[in-house]
Amino acid sequence: MEALIVGWGHTKFGRHDGLDIEALIQSAAREALDDAGIGAGQVDAVWLGHFNSGMVADGFCSSMILGIDPALRYKPATRCENACASGSAALYSAIDAIRSGRVRVALVVGAEKMSGLDTAGITRALGGASYQREEAGVSFPDIFARFARAYGERHGDPAEAMAHIAVKNHQNALANPLAQMHRPLTLDFCRTVSDRNPMISDPLKVSDCSLISDGAAAIILVADDMAGDFAKAVRFRATAHVSDLLPLSSKDPAAFEGPARAIAQAYAQGGVTVDDLDLAEVHDCFTIAELLFVEALGLAPPGGGGGAVIDGATGRGGRLPINLSGGLKAKGHPVGATGVSMHVIAARQVTGQAGDMQLPGAEIAMCVNMGGGAVTTYASILEAMK
Repeated sequence: MEALIVGWGHTKFGRHDGLDIEALIQSAAREALDDAGIGAGQVDAVWLGHFNSGMVADGFCSSMILGIDPALRYKPATRCENACASGSAALYSAIDAIRSGRVRVALVVGAEKMSGLDTAGITRALGGASYQREEAGVSFPDIFARFARAYGERHGDPAEAMAHIAVKNHQNALANPLAQMHRPLTLDFCRTVSDRNPMISDPLKVSDCSLISDGAAAIILVADDMAGDFAKAVRFRATAHVSDLLPLSSKDPAAFEGPARAIAQAYAQGGVTVDDLDLAEVHDCFTIAELLFVEALGLAPPGGGGGAVIDGATGRGGRLPINLSGGLKAKGHPVGATGVSMHVIAARQVTGQAGDMQLPGAEIAMCVNMGGGAVTTYASILEAMK
């Protein structure tokens, strides 16, 4: 038994002052049920991806999903937490339940409410995803700045490629009505330290960092023998999950070893190579992360990612368009929602329902959602059922 995506919901990402975490969760869940065209009573179980780490007072949020309809009361509800990959953790847990035969219809929601804290508070909360014995007080911009500096020492300064990534993703977000940031950036702006683009952690400037976001996304999964009951269905050609050691000191600081393994496993499982992909949504929490994913995907050899980016290989008309949604950089990064959002965007693309974001002829999409400093990685390959 395999799991199929048959419906989805997605709030706009951004600052939602009038909506708390419960409202965000329930908005996306209702939309997913409506999109799939099923009643809440048909759902066997629900999963929530939610990092939290002190960002909201309500830490026990999974049962909030049940409040959208009396028919969901008493259904099993589980919260999954795996840092910035919490959304994919929830999705994969639901997939496993369907594959086991225990569940036939699952509702998966990813959500985060981040705007209730100031930037310093968010920085502390996100820092909870690092190895406190060695990295206490080290922010995630500092962590990814270490990747960038190590990459520069081994392969040459990545700053120009990082600027191109930021410009591309902001441009892509203009076609995504759900994106948080609808503001194009110029290369000169992204290259230059200024009052509007200060250095956060050398060499990462504000233009290299993803956003503080509120938002939620939801997916309806069903067993594959139910495909005929739905107007659309997207199958998982591959689902791979790799976790690496937690301390930064235990990993190569200039490469994404764990993510590369997850992607390789997905390729092998799906019987594809990078050349078979039509698009990818990857975890660009910082622009250096997308650069490293270009190499982990096999689009360029180690040290060659910058040239591929600058030459347009990852642009809309390039060899492998990456982050047509705007990515975490411009779409936004409500942590627990990110993995589910990636899968919603990819499913919309391969079914031809991505609106202005649509890549003509898109059939096979990769999603890569990462938690921590290349600690845990989920790599999915999606395609529409014919």
